[in-house]
Amino acid sequence: MIIRTLKLRLSKSQEKQLEQWLWNLTGLYNWGLKKIEYNAKNKIYYSNFDFVNMIADHSKRLEIPSHTLQGTLSQVYNAWGRCFKKIAGKPHLKGQRNKLNSIPFPDPIKFPKENYIGVPGLGKVRFYKQELPKAEIKCGRILKKASGWYLCLWLDTNHKFAVKDTDKAVGIDPGFEMLLTLSDGIKIENPRELRKGAERLAQAQRGHRKKLVARLQEKQANRRNDRNHKISRKLVENYKTIYYSDDNFKAMAKHFGKSVAEAGLGDLINKTSYKGKTCGREFKPVNSKYTTMTCSCCGALTGPTGLAGLAVRHWICSACGAQHDRDLNSSQVVYNAGAGIAHEKELRDVA
Repeated sequence: MIIRTLKLRLSKSQEKQLEQWLWNLTGLYNWGLKKIEYNAKNKIYYSNFDFVNMIADHSKRLEIPSHTLQGTLSQVYNAWGRCFKKIAGKPHLKGQRNKLNSIPFPDPIKFPKENYIGVPGLGKVRFYKQELPKAEIKCGRILKKASGWYLCLWLDTNHKFAVKDTDKAVGIDPGFEMLLTLSDGIKIENPRELRKGAERLAQAQRGHRKKLVARLQEKQANRRNDRNHKISRKLVENYKTIYYSDDNFKAMAKHFGKSVAEAGLGDLINKTSYKGKTCGREFKPVNSKYTTMTCSCCGALTGPTGLAGLAVRHWICSACGAQHDRDLNSSQVVYNAGAGIAHEKELRDVA
C-alpha cells in the first residue's frame, strides 16, 4: 500500500462546498468525542459498527456522503481507543486553534482520467497532472493546507525502486551537528531548515500574518520531508544491511528542543525502515547505550560522557591510544555491535 498526494484545482463552488463540509464534520467530530466520553463514565460502550451507524439518517440533511460521516466517527472511535489502551493521550475537541482539516472517503475511488478524478459528493475534480502507478485506489482523504487543497490516495501496490546488487553493511549514528555519520566515513550534513527560515517566519509572526506563517511552516515541513525521502532512498540503494543507533528522540527533545525537531531523525529512520522492507534490505536497531564512550578499536569505555562531554568532538583512547572522531567512532561501534564483531572479540578474549 502506498500513498500519493494530488494537489487539487477546485472551482469556487467546490471549495465552498468543502468548507461547509469541514464545518459540519467539526461539529460531528466534537459530538462523537463527548458521546464516547460521557457514555464511558456510565460504563456504556459501543462497537465501532454500532457507533458509526448512530447517524445513519443524517447524510441527506447535511448533504455529505454517508461514508464520509462514518469515516469521521471512526476517526473519533480510534482516537478514544488509543487513549483507553494508553497508547496516546486524551483526544481534544476541534475548534479555531485545533482545526479539523481533513475529509475522509473510505470507499474505493475510480482511477483518474487525464487530470480529472471523481470524488463522492463533489463530482469530477481537476488536479495538477502527475503520474500515478496503475493500481486500485482503496480510499482517499482530502486535506486542507495553507497552500491549498490536496487529495491523498491509498493505492493497492508496492513501491519498489532499483537497488545496487551489493553485500555492503553500514552502521549509522544520528546526530544534530551532522545529520548522519556512516561507519564507512561518509557524513551527511544537517541542512537546518528551521533555523534558515526562522528570521522570515519571525517577521510574519510579528506582523500577525497568520496565512503567511502557516505557508512558511508548511514549506519548512516540505523541505524536511523531501530531504528525508532522498537520504533514505540513497541508503537503501547503496547498502544491503543497515544498523542504526536506536536513540530516544523524545527524551532528547526535552534537553535540546529545536535541534531535535529540525533534524527530523525519527521520520528519517521510519522512511528508511519501510523502504528497506519493500526492497529486501535489512534495517536493524542497535542499543545506543555506551556507543559514544566505547572505543571502536579496543572496546574500552574511555570516551567522553555526560552533557559536559558533548562539546568534545575528538578524543584519544587512553587504553590503546587510538584517535577518534566522536561521530565516526560511534557509527563504527554501532556497526561492530550490529554485525556481532564486538561479541566475537569478547569470546576470543575469554578463550
